Amino acid sequence: MRQWTIDAFATGPFRGNPACVLEPFDVWPADAWMQALAAENNQAETAYLLKTADPDRFGLRWFTPTLEAPLCGHATLAAAHVLFEELGVDVAMLSFETLSGVLTVRRADDQLEMDFPADPPRRTEIPEGLAEALGVRPREVWAGAYLVAVVDDETTVRQLRPDLGALKVIGGEATGGAGQTVVVAQADAGADYAVVSRFFAPGFGIPEDPATGSAHCILMPLFGDKLGAGRLKFHQAYPGRGGDLECENRGARVLLRGRGFTVMESQLRLEPARN
Repeated sequence: MRQWTIDAFATGPFRGNPACVLEPFDVWPADAWMQALAAENNQAETAYLLKTADPDRFGLRWFTPTLEAPLCGHATLAAAHVLFEELGVDVAMLSFETLSGVLTVRRADDQLEMDFPADPPRRTEIPEGLAEALGVRPREVWAGAYLVAVVDDETTVRQLRPDLGALKVIGGEATGGAGQTVVVAQADAGADYAVVSRFFAPGFGIPEDPATGSAHCILMPLFGDKLGAGRLKFHQAYPGRGGDLECENRGARVLLRGRGFTVMESQLRLEPARN
């Protein structure tokens, strides 16, 4: 069967965040097989699709190299890109049945628009050891599904060299996951985006993620309030790549917009194991 590598939330090939997407299955493969292939791919996420009776509706699951993720934005965009652009699915909107409920994706000019649940964060104390792990003391810390450390400026975000081993054990109690930390600041004056961030997830087997849609379900409510804006452009400053998203508040939901680029098509030479 075929597999594609898609650069998601990208301005062109070799930008954004790569995700592997397999062509849709008739029945789910064994969990252990999906996990093993995700480890073999060694990308932040491998996305698996399941056919349903409806041409516009699919099951969708995401695996990092070490575990199944409850929510993943860039691999959802990548899956929709494969269905629309590589497999020619001709529908107005795609619906995905996931561990985080039903997610929808539609075309929006030259971008794809995803409808995700908002995750407004709560202000929290700076966890013990976080400043030492990051190498900088945050101005504020917020907690949603991930820990969010707000720092003073864009330069601080870009120059971070965190201690990933130390970071891995921070934030578990606050967020329900170990070491998943977004470091974020308002962009420098003159930038064509409003907010710049980086995302570290050593507890998920991802030292640093190039572009993280799910993190923006937290960042859009947070910076929408801070900046008094209902729509914002974000840049995730992964060294050498970078990811770009446009986000919009919709109450309990967040719209995430971005582009995908196919960079590879491959063929698997093994049969998927069944549960």
